[in-house]
Formats: sequence, structure tokens, C-alpha cells
Amino acid sequence: MTEGALAGFTVAVTAERRRSEMTALLERRGARVVSAPAITIVPLIDDDALRAATEACIGLEPHLVVATTGFGFRGWLEAAEGWGLGESLRESLRGAKIIARGPKPCGAIRAAGLTEDWAAKTEASEEVLERLLQDGVAGQRIVVQEHGEPQIEFVNALRAAGAAVVEVPVYRWALPPDVAPVRRLAEQVAAGQIDAVTFTSAPAVKAFLQIAGDAGADVARAFQAGTLAACVGPVTAAPLVERGVPVVMPERYRLGALIKTVTDELPRRVVKLRVAGSTLEVRGHAALIDGVPHVLAPAAMAILSALAARPGSVVSKDQLAAALPRGNDGHAVDVAVARLRAALGSGKHIETVIKRGYRLRVDDAA
Repeated sequence: MTEGALAGFTVAVTAERRRSEMTALLERRGARVVSAPAITIVPLIDDDALRAATEACIGLEPHLVVATTGFGFRGWLEAAEGWGLGESLRESLRGAKIIARGPKPCGAIRAAGLTEDWAAKTEASEEVLERLLQDGVAGQRIVVQEHGEPQIEFVNALRAAGAAVVEVPVYRWALPPDVAPVRRLAEQVAAGQIDAVTFTSAPAVKAFLQIAGDAGADVARAFQAGTLAACVGPVTAAPLVERGVPVVMPERYRLGALIKTVTDELPRRVVKLRVAGSTLEVRGHAALIDGVPHVLAPAAMAILSALAARPGSVVSKDQLAAALPRGNDGHAVDVAVARLRAALGSGKHIETVIKRGYRLRVDDAA
């Protein structure tokens, strides 16, 4: 059962495409979702460069066509249809060997009534390039459908190997018109207020880190300290891995598998204790008592996290005050503990140790 599996966790979505679907899947599992698309897709359906590339492809009679994304391949054919060039383009593609950068473009290729000759298992351009160079491309006419930005190294390597290459710019990535939500997300990650951030493309990762700006170092530390960086696959993860950020990813590079990975991974990371005869789980913004979520204010959450970090031990007021979001004195700790007890629905979980501090009434590890 996945319903409620993410209760108490806050998960960020940085994708623009399929954002609503991802949000719905996460919320169905009980997560609080923060949506901050890091990039936007700018279609080039009416762009002169796309039409010129399409006409060049038709006239070129290519030997090879490299389809990099399903979204882009579909958009290319739709644009060609709008110009009355749809059938001419398909006829040109039928005469070529079609190489797909993974299964997503395969679906778009087949939907167009075409058939791919080979697909990269890793969904990486590097694998496609290695295969093409291994087979030999000297004298070949190759069409490369771009995916958001020019494939400079890829194309240059093909040309250096003797191929004639036409690049097809179907769409491009751009920063969102309003970057404030992404900057705010970066600040929340740096402050430890986000449990997981999901990424579905490498450009989104790069844009997120770019927009984070001065907070970038704190964001990287938060990921290294436990905030989950969840990527749909190794290509997406690469910019984070280069910065030493630990990532998780599904075995199958799909959106649904990504959501499942987050759903499986976050609960594994929580502190789970037997406290006063109940099972207590400390999550991002809530505590679960015997599976029932109790949403906590930041100060109450900070107190509970500090107590759970030393289960059964007395934690002094000074130590708890240091854990509060804005710091404070012993009185602020007493107030936060009182509100924590009220939010948990009982005072039995937290014991007051006179003149020393507070502790969880731990039975044993769950």
C-alpha cells in the first residue's frame, strides 16, 4: 500500500512537463509537495531554423537519424504537419536507419508509423555516439534531433569522423520567467525544510544550481547531510554527481519508477522508536504515532528531532534551545515542549526531568 506512505514528508518537484502528474502521485501518497519548475520549454514550432532543418532533412535523404527525446520527435513531426511537410518528412525518415536515445523516443517513433533500428539502454548521448563511431560514419548523412540545447560535442565528433550532420532544433530550455519559486526552494533545502527534491532532466539540475546562487554551497551540504536528491536516471544525475552529491535513482528510468523510489527511500531514513508503548516515527514536518500523522510546527519538530537523536537520554534545555529554528532561552523550550505534547495528543511520550531537561520515554528500538 502506498497511500499515506509519504505522510509527514515534504517533496519538491522541479519539472515543468508532467508536473501536475508528479504532484498528484506524491500527494496521493501523503506528501506535502513544493512545486518549483527550474526550467521552461520553449517550442520552436514557428521557428525559421526548425523549418529550414526540416527541409534540409527531406532533401538530404539521410542515412541515419538520431531521435533524442520523445517530446522533441513528436514536436518535430507536428511542426512538419503544420507546414504541409509531414508526409515528406516521414518518407525521408523511412529511408533512414533510426537511432533512439532510449525508450521514450522509441514510443514517438512507433507512434509515427516508423521503426527504430537501435535504442541506447542508458538513454545517454555518449552511448549513442560510441555506437555510431564504432559502426563508422564516414560519408554518412546524419540528422540529429536536438533536445533543449545544441549537442556541440556530439555533432563535432560525428563531423570529425567524416559525417555530414544536420541539426534539428525542435525546442530549447530556458530559465522560468519567474525564478523566485526556485530560489525559495533552494533556501528551503539549505534550511533543511525539504526532505526530497526530484529531478527529471540534467538541464533542470543545472538551472536549479544556477538559480540557487549564493545558497548553492548550503544546498550541496543539505544533500550530503540527508536531503534526498532523486533523479530519474544517470544522465539527469550527472551534474549532481560531479559536485559530490549523493543521488538515488530507479532501475527503470521512468517517472513512475522515480516516484516509487522516493516512496520507498524516504520512510527507510526516518527515526523509528518505541516510545511509551507506541511506535514513533520522526519525519520531516510530522510525527507518526502508530501510523497516525501529527503535523508539527517548526519549533516543536526541532524539539522532537533533538530528543529522538538521543533516544532515552536527557537533553538539557540549553541543547534544546540551540536546536530551535531561531534559538532562544529555556522558557521558549518549555513553550515548544508544551505545544509538542499537545500536537502529539498526550504528554506521555516526553518526560520532564526536573532541573535537567527532557527525554523521550523510550521502551526499545522499533
